[in-house]
Amino acid sequence: MATLKEKRTCGQRCEDFGRFVWNSDNGTLMGRTPEKWVYISLYYAAFYVVMTALFSLAIWTLMYTLDPYAPDYQDRLKSPGVMVWPDTYGEEVVEISYNTSDKASWMKMKNILDKFLEPYNDTKQLECNTYNCTKGKYFIQNTFSAPHHTKWACPFTQSMLGACSGFEDPNFGYNCTMPCVIIKMNRIIEFLPSNHTDLPPYVNCTVLEGQDNVAKIEYFPDRGIMDLSYFPYYGKLAQPTYVNPLVAVRFSLVGEKHAKIQCRVVSDKISYENFHDPYEGKVIFYLKAVK
Repeated sequence: MATLKEKRTCGQRCEDFGRFVWNSDNGTLMGRTPEKWVYISLYYAAFYVVMTALFSLAIWTLMYTLDPYAPDYQDRLKSPGVMVWPDTYGEEVVEISYNTSDKASWMKMKNILDKFLEPYNDTKQLECNTYNCTKGKYFIQNTFSAPHHTKWACPFTQSMLGACSGFEDPNFGYNCTMPCVIIKMNRIIEFLPSNHTDLPPYVNCTVLEGQDNVAKIEYFPDRGIMDLSYFPYYGKLAQPTYVNPLVAVRFSLVGEKHAKIQCRVVSDKISYENFHDPYEGKVIFYLKAVK
């Protein structure tokens, strides 16, 4: 019959552990001689040095091949989207609806536009963007000649929106039946809206429903043109002071004062018939003024 293993005391266990840490008979430290500890330390030091070097080389190679100013892959961004302000959304569509007799209702629209136009303040724009741009031509920049190794951006000031700038009419027409909406085209890096240098993109708004309720459509700047000098856009890091060119559209509403409107940015390289993206190249919204 096998004998039971002798139970070891705490002192014996401590003595065994001390012999494991340093065995004076064999001259070993934790089971290895000092010579072997030197070899294994050199091995792991060399191993981690090589691994660190390989990792650093991989990161350097990756960063060397990346453009810090633009994404490498932009194949899904061939044609820009278009948005409208005031950006008041219903369940699925943009519904710009207000009551001319209710100050809180039309002040809501005014406040949305005031906040949206803050970056376009004339003083701020002329301080940030001091370059004298040539109107009517693409602003091609192959070097980073602006301060802080950036590229220049052309100023777009709030006053360029004329009667819809908020200067002539601080209420943007929402206290009556002549409301202003602002059309903005989304940015695509290095996108040129046309193959021609003399055909700028422009905004064209058409009434899809309720034609009898819209007496007049006016564009600011004139003819709804987005000047070519705002293209191409080089990215947020390359052009930190860039702002999108805008087009303001003022509608004169009559009759029932309700209409369904489509505003499209017209250019030969901007598509607008993408069924899967209803905001590509155009925006459709409902405009309604009640009293």
